[in-house]
Amino acid sequence: MAKGTTEKIRKKALGLMYALLIAGFGAAAISLVHWQLVEGEQLKSAAMEQSLRSTGLPAMRGTIYDATGTKVLAQSASVWTVVLEPHYLSDNDNLRRIVANGLSEILGLDAMDLYERTGEAGSYYDVVERKVETEVRDRIVELMNQNEISNGIRLIPDYKRYYPYGTVASNVLGFTGNDNNGLGGLELYYEEELSGSAGRLVAAKNAFGTDMPFEYEQIVEAQDGYDLVLTIDETVQSVLEKYLQEGIEKFMIKNGAVAVMMDVDTGGILGLATHPNFDPNDPLTIQDQNLLKEIEKLPEGDERKEAVANAQYTQWRNKGVSDLYYPGSVYKMCTGSMGIEEGVITEESLYTCKGYEKIEGMKDSIHCWNHDGHGTTTFREGLCNSCNPWFMYIAGELGADVFCRYREAFGFEDSTGIDLPGEADSLLHAREDMGEVELKIEAFGQNFSITPIQMITASAAVANGGYLVRPHVVDRIVDKEGNIVKSADKSYRRQVISESTSATLCDILRQNVASGTARGGYVSGYRVCGKTGTSEKVDKHNQDLIKDPNARMTYIASYCGFAPAEDPKYALLVFFDEPDDLNNGGYTAGNAIAGPIFSAIMQELLPYLGVEVMYSEDEYDEQRDTVSPSVAGKTLEEALEEIEEAGLEYDIVGSEESHKKVTEQIPEGGASVPKDGKVVLYTSGYDVNNTMTQVPDFFQMDLANAVFEAAMNDLQVTINGSRDDDAVVMLQGIEPGEKVKKGTVITLTFGSKVNTDVSVILD
Repeated sequence: MAKGTTEKIRKKALGLMYALLIAGFGAAAISLVHWQLVEGEQLKSAAMEQSLRSTGLPAMRGTIYDATGTKVLAQSASVWTVVLEPHYLSDNDNLRRIVANGLSEILGLDAMDLYERTGEAGSYYDVVERKVETEVRDRIVELMNQNEISNGIRLIPDYKRYYPYGTVASNVLGFTGNDNNGLGGLELYYEEELSGSAGRLVAAKNAFGTDMPFEYEQIVEAQDGYDLVLTIDETVQSVLEKYLQEGIEKFMIKNGAVAVMMDVDTGGILGLATHPNFDPNDPLTIQDQNLLKEIEKLPEGDERKEAVANAQYTQWRNKGVSDLYYPGSVYKMCTGSMGIEEGVITEESLYTCKGYEKIEGMKDSIHCWNHDGHGTTTFREGLCNSCNPWFMYIAGELGADVFCRYREAFGFEDSTGIDLPGEADSLLHAREDMGEVELKIEAFGQNFSITPIQMITASAAVANGGYLVRPHVVDRIVDKEGNIVKSADKSYRRQVISESTSATLCDILRQNVASGTARGGYVSGYRVCGKTGTSEKVDKHNQDLIKDPNARMTYIASYCGFAPAEDPKYALLVFFDEPDDLNNGGYTAGNAIAGPIFSAIMQELLPYLGVEVMYSEDEYDEQRDTVSPSVAGKTLEEALEEIEEAGLEYDIVGSEESHKKVTEQIPEGGASVPKDGKVVLYTSGYDVNNTMTQVPDFFQMDLANAVFEAAMNDLQVTINGSRDDDAVVMLQGIEPGEKVKKGTVITLTFGSKVNTDVSVILD
């Protein structure tokens, strides 16, 4: 072969080799660039995941306090996660059986399953049980100590949510899930503030992918959550819930109820009670026994599961914030304020009510609750009569534009922004759809829907000089050292009406309680403003008629008021959804149902809130209560002298020798006693068989019969609520059938059965 040919072949081989080298190194370089720059972070993360195990360490959730700052409504307490470390157990069969059998007995788990899990050599972290209480944790520690187990079982700190007051304020507080995240109420709304920041437990893995011992672990500490201090007062809340439940049972309420009390100057909610409610310690259990009975009638299967889920959802809802209702005649305080503020009426303006109003283009008439009509009355009288045509007249004088402007100013067209989840939006006629019929029916609170929190916020504006407040349930957020992180915004949103208009409405509403259609909410010793509402659930009725042509109209009975009348501080709204008038004695009206509940709540809470008693001259002479002197421990002679000085009578049980000591008295010292009432003095203790008496059922008794029945049973009564001649007992302070000591004073709350202000729309 020629030398030139050989050289050519060599050069070609070298070229090919260089080309291959360049192509190979180029491909490698491109691959390196791809894996380093493009896929680098992902590969790095994967490598870390292979070499490290990261476990979340929960932060302690913040505590929720009531308005006093001392009562804990929700708190997190320590629990533990039980973890097996099989690597330390796998080569010791005897120890594996001790651990498996011991944990099986303590935790109620399968012993064979635990035994198999202890044999997984190389594993350092196997979760056995979460949320273990202190008592169980102590038993596990004892098991470890008795068997000298230093490695093999670990107890990792965790937290569990507790609600010390059970159902109290449950619809406000909400609850948490298994992962400690809020699932409703404040727990959900303030999740970020309450939850804090979770920590991490980072452990290493060896080349075989198994956990390395805990010496190689690192812990990033969790940051605990902030605490909440509410405007909710536990005492106020409990009183609201107590009387709400009593009203539900007494008047056989079918569709729940709400009671909400607000500070009219700040917008702080002192109490918000709803029914149905639940126990946040056990949120899945249905509390409403009637609903539970209906579910239990259903066969096992999907229908029953769906019914259970619906019942749970219903009891978790906050009816005061998330449900809409027709406000009825309570809304008239707003319509009246509009008329006074705009100058289209004064409190002395006159209007003649014929008992109905005919609107052009309508086939049917719109009626007043008094079909005979109220005749010619002033506006003051019209509001106290809750006269529907009067307020239709005001709306006509205002016109739709002005009416809608005030409707917006009172806060009915927007949500209130209360710091609770799930606030509903109102359903109103749009301005462009507001004809004469819509305008005049809205004027007395029908055919539009709002939330209870909107209604009480608007009533607060009527009471406080005309300023729209910001409703809220959290007063401040604080850290663990008590430093304030954030405070509630208590500034006014806007001024809706003038202070003079507010003062005029307050005075009329005070008269309405004293002598008008709101007498059911009268509170002995206090000057209270109030307005009743009895709204027809027209939409629901129309739907019911499709199923049953004979379906009866259903109602919402409500009462809204504030006190003290001269300088209102506290507003209270109570409403009951669908009283069963077929079985509760025929009661449907707000004055008859919600009025006595309002009165009983105010009677108990106003003294607690520091509102001083101010008896009128009539009250002072006729029904003023006095206070039982404290004479227990004194001689009979000394005791009788004090009792006579207080203007009270007495009975003596036991020895009547003057030197004998009084061992007990009924009523106790400081308790209320009716005027000219009696104190029973015991000088030798009391005999259960001879000095106890049974409380009768006073329901629907008039005053004379109630006093007589009490006297026949050696009991005394103090009177609250309506002073009408036809008033009857609606509530009693001690349940019928209970055994009490003779001389015990029972508070009777009276109400009227008359169905005033039922908004009969069409007839």
